Amino acid sequence: MASSAELVAAEDVLLFVNAAITSTGQREFRSDEPEQHLSLDFLHAYVRINYRPLYAASLALDINDHNAALIVRRLLETAGEATEQERRAEGRLIAARLARLPAPRVYRLFRALRSAKVNNRRTRAIMRDWLAARPDPALDAVKYRAGLKCAARHAHLPPGERSGDGGGDSGGELGDFLFAPGRRKHFTTPLLDAWRRAHYEQGALYELPFTVAEGFAATHGIGRRAFLERIAPRMTRLERLRVQESARTHRAEVAIDLAGMPLTRLASYVLGLPLDDRAARRAELTGALRAAAMRTAGAQAGTWGRVAAVLDDSFSTTGSRQKPRRPLATALACHFLLEALAGSYLPLWTSGRQDALLAHPYGPTPLGMRLLDALEYAPERLVIVSDGWDNAPPGLAGEVLRVWRARLDPERRTSLVHLNPVYDAEDFAVRRLSPSVPTAGVRNAEDLPALVQLARFAEGRTGLAELRAHMDDRVRQFLGEETDGERGAV
Repeated sequence: MASSAELVAAEDVLLFVNAAITSTGQREFRSDEPEQHLSLDFLHAYVRINYRPLYAASLALDINDHNAALIVRRLLETAGEATEQERRAEGRLIAARLARLPAPRVYRLFRALRSAKVNNRRTRAIMRDWLAARPDPALDAVKYRAGLKCAARHAHLPPGERSGDGGGDSGGELGDFLFAPGRRKHFTTPLLDAWRRAHYEQGALYELPFTVAEGFAATHGIGRRAFLERIAPRMTRLERLRVQESARTHRAEVAIDLAGMPLTRLASYVLGLPLDDRAARRAELTGALRAAAMRTAGAQAGTWGRVAAVLDDSFSTTGSRQKPRRPLATALACHFLLEALAGSYLPLWTSGRQDALLAHPYGPTPLGMRLLDALEYAPERLVIVSDGWDNAPPGLAGEVLRVWRARLDPERRTSLVHLNPVYDAEDFAVRRLSPSVPTAGVRNAEDLPALVQLARFAEGRTGLAELRAHMDDRVRQFLGEETDGERGAV
């Protein structure tokens, strides 16, 4: 049996991990941005100071990109607090996590490190290695020009090596592009020369990445509809998603290939469509969601037995201006994933609706009533996806779960887990429904199987040793995957 000190330490680390999964420092339905930042910054400082190895190891977990970048920054800023062995372990984790982060996020991190005057040898080496591994330096130079210039200066890269290729004419050309673009009248690299020509030639902007071409289009006074339709082949899948509202406003045709889209992102796209459009495209959208769920489930598809889910679609799933409908999108994606994982499946939405595709934020949160319906189904697994604000009537869900665990199912024949997509800044945690039911933060439904495993540590019966062993195993898997990926690229 774990000691009380171990249980407290395990709870501290789990608080941080749940926050790092759910919070992005942005406004939520019940807390504003300053509250989120203040709460999150405190947790980062507390766990880094008291549990530094586990703080670094959380880079291997399913935390979001915002917190991954914060962890990297805090570790590099406080390198003097770590032992040599800890610095070596941190360096491997940082390099592996940076390789997975989106390039804009990494360039913002590098700018933050420069502003904070973090310029030790290890930091410069990490920056040089990341830049050297970039697959297309010319694309980075055009698309993230300010970020690349900042990183090159901060890492003390000579002009001939700023492309990451170790020198040569292309490296010198890239150096000129970044630091003295007027020096050359022509660039041999097509993308760099397209950027030069786009200043005075409208046709050249359609050879550029969408985000760069968008600025040139405004400069040249090109109409939004004409620009979107012509630049569409140059857009990434995410860019196509982001411009859908603008495309509808300007009646531009920007097609989206739903095949291969990640499950939670696809759910967000579906919820952004008008209800009439969803109904008209029912077969297409449902087929795409189910296909994404089956890809995510993989070998586990159909292996979870009899599953019931209580899914929150109350008014609070509206989210915020920065995160519109994000809690509902997570619930919708979890619904389709659980359907794929289950042998038999019963979904129960808090609103009582039967049609998941037409889900929209509505009404109070009668979790207790839905839990009674779910437990009557006698499931092997019961998954609750909710922000935990049970209010119709208040507290019923916690009482149902307490009585169920204590009186009706003390042998734990039914596996219960609560996944919460919203960080409660005031309590430094994701809100729990009952002490007897494990709770884990969730942001992407794709992480659901791993989070169900992590949630067992939140029941308060396992200590820091068990949690550390779990995290060590995840670190080994994380670093092993990165090594395999790098070998495949070579």
